[in-house]
Amino acid sequence: MALPGFRKRRAAASPGADDVKDGPLPQDQLDIKRRTKTRRNAIITSCFCYLVALVFLILVEVGNTNGSRVRGDIYFFRLDLADIMPSSVSGLSSLTLTNSIARTLGLHDFYQIGLWNFCEGYEDEGITSCSTPTNLWWFNPVEILQSELLAGASIALPSEVNTVLTILRIASQVMFGFFLAGLVLNFVLMLLAPIVLYSRWWSLPFSLFSFLAALMVIAAACVATAMALVFKYALTSQTELNIVVVIGTKMFAFMWIAAGFTLLAFLIHAGMGCCCTSRRDIRTGRKGGRNMAASPSTSEKPSRGYNLPTFGRKTVASSA
Repeated sequence: MALPGFRKRRAAASPGADDVKDGPLPQDQLDIKRRTKTRRNAIITSCFCYLVALVFLILVEVGNTNGSRVRGDIYFFRLDLADIMPSSVSGLSSLTLTNSIARTLGLHDFYQIGLWNFCEGYEDEGITSCSTPTNLWWFNPVEILQSELLAGASIALPSEVNTVLTILRIASQVMFGFFLAGLVLNFVLMLLAPIVLYSRWWSLPFSLFSFLAALMVIAAACVATAMALVFKYALTSQTELNIVVVIGTKMFAFMWIAAGFTLLAFLIHAGMGCCCTSRRDIRTGRKGGRNMAASPSTSEKPSRGYNLPTFGRKTVASSA
């Protein structure tokens, strides 16, 4: 009688054993695209928002840089001096009125203020000239008007104008820098947005830069709005001067549309930090990647490579 022996039974390895251990990776690219469709659509939407904001920021930047039909109609505010009343005209009594009081005094009928410069012109001729675009430019009405007045003429501008000149200079330069920085950030973020598809970790730094872009554009729009309203209040505080300040509707519409789309792009990237499956989520089995890739057979407890040993009885052949 033979001693009982162990017989090793070779078990076939489960076809998905290694995959279950490391997380099943979808091999079909169509399957990957299907699972990341929501994130991809969100990225496309954010790129569209950046593109729209970029277009309107460019319009803000190039507005009023020359007297063309398009750019000459984009300005922050327009100073209308056609019917201005001078405080004194000593030595100018022999002059006759030429079309408007402003032209008689040596001034232009209107002055338009943009981001880089100002333009001036007459009501019957339109814009006749624009100053040279300058970095960190700001509008100083006292200096510009006094330099164009004929000798002997003077205009008593409201005292509020001199009071707010320093504040307006700082605000104008801050607005200039914020608009330019916001434009550059929107352009860079639009180009780099597709990398957020690969991992949600990219959404954190992307959201920070997107927030910075939105903050700069919104802050610049707020400063521009406040500056135009302050100028309007200061220059029209004395009604007897007949100074009219017209707010540039197109410029304000463009900059606030850009601010709105930049803010929307930030909200999209902030949401992608915790939502929408990325490629890395599928590779590591997070956010439904493991559950969606696993088949019913792999959802059960996987079998081990070897079974427990079993006892077997050997059959002894009878001797002849």
